[in-house]
Order: sequence, then C-alpha cells, then structure tokens
Amino acid sequence: MPLAPSSPCPCGRPLAYDHCCGRWHAGPLALQAPTAEDLMRSRYSAFVAGLLDYLRDTWHPSTRPAAVEPLPAGLRWLGLDVRRHLQQDPDHAIVEFVARSKLGGKAERLHETSRFVREGGRWFYVDGDIG
Repeated sequence: MPLAPSSPCPCGRPLAYDHCCGRWHAGPLALQAPTAEDLMRSRYSAFVAGLLDYLRDTWHPSTRPAAVEPLPAGLRWLGLDVRRHLQQDPDHAIVEFVARSKLGGKAERLHETSRFVREGGRWFYVDGDIG
C-alpha cells in the first residue's frame, strides 16, 4: 500500500510520512537513518507500505534471507510501540518493540528485541529475539 507524503507516518511519530520514515525510504537521505530506532521505525513503515527492496537493503548481509517474501494479502498493520532503544556502543544497538497487525480477522502481536549494527555509517537490522 503506497503511502502519501502528507499522510501520518505509520511508525507512530507525530509527523507526516515524508518528514519521518519516507525520507529514509527514498530521496537524498535514502538508507541513511541516523539511529537504530529510526531504522527500526522505517522498517515497520516499509512493511506497511510493502517496500520489500528497502527491507532487503536494510538487512545485514550476514543474516539477510535470499529473498524477502511478499506479505500476505489482506494483512493490515495496526500500530507500533517502541518499548526501548539501547545504544550499546557507537555501532551496536538494540530496539525492543511491539508491532500489531490483523490478518483474516485475527489480531497478531509481534514482540521483538532486535539487534542492529552500523557499518560504513549505515545502520542495518541483524536479527531479533521474539518474546
């Protein structure tokens, strides 16, 4: 589902998409999220918008799957709650979040503590623990 530039950003921040996660998705600042939390929020927004290339490009090569599978038809994302962002050192961070969705009338909740690494000035999603 494409997101209009002036629509509210799906990540939950009180900004328009183009002034929030949209700037990391495309344009001169593409792939340049300044923090692990910004990257995680932009990845959530990419799931909402179906931006599979962005998800692949922000996944660390050491753990990136061969292909990022399209999301199921009818999946609706309902919201994101960032619980914690911990900067471990200049190049490593964790972000704990809960993402809510609905598919086929069934509500789902993903609670993950994700690991991020910064290489060459760019943040990448590495992996996460579900819990």
